[in-house]
Amino acid sequence: MAFPQLDLKSEKGPKAVIKTNRGDITVQLFPELAPKTVQNFIELSKKGYYDGVIFHRVIPDFMIQGGDPTGT
Repeated sequence: MAFPQLDLKSEKGPKAVIKTNRGDITVQLFPELAPKTVQNFIELSKKGYYDGVIFHRVIPDFMIQGGDPTGT
């Protein structure tokens, strides 16, 4: 099984950079697979919706979850 999104250099299309106090995280966006989600994320990001938002769920070596301004 190939995971092309793990090699961002070969992926075309929009990317987002999530700036954290532990370093930056670059993520690939896939508008051809999730057009409304990508559009919504980009619009909210440009408006500063996610500025200062915490990761309210962290499972080491597995996942992070954020995006809720209330942190719940």
